[in-house]
Amino acid sequence: MTLDAGPEDVHAAALQYVRKISGFRAPSARNREAFDAAVAAVSAATQLLLDEIEVRAPAAASATSAASAETGPSRATASAAGASRS
Repeated sequence: MTLDAGPEDVHAAALQYVRKISGFRAPSARNREAFDAAVAAVSAATQLLLDEIEVRAPAAASATSAASAETGPSRATASAAGASRS
């Protein structure tokens, strides 16, 4: 997840999305207004999401992850691996 995305990143992502969905890399003159409005709407929605999203890692979950990384695979994983070899 990228919370440090700046306005240029948000606009570039919105432009990429609208291009992908519309199928047009560059709209015709008569579609330009709709295309630009869509880019603006997607940019606004993306910025709203980034402004309101909360990121926090629960202490217990991060401690468990760190312990797992240090000790290697769990017994359940090792048992399942052994059972599949039978």
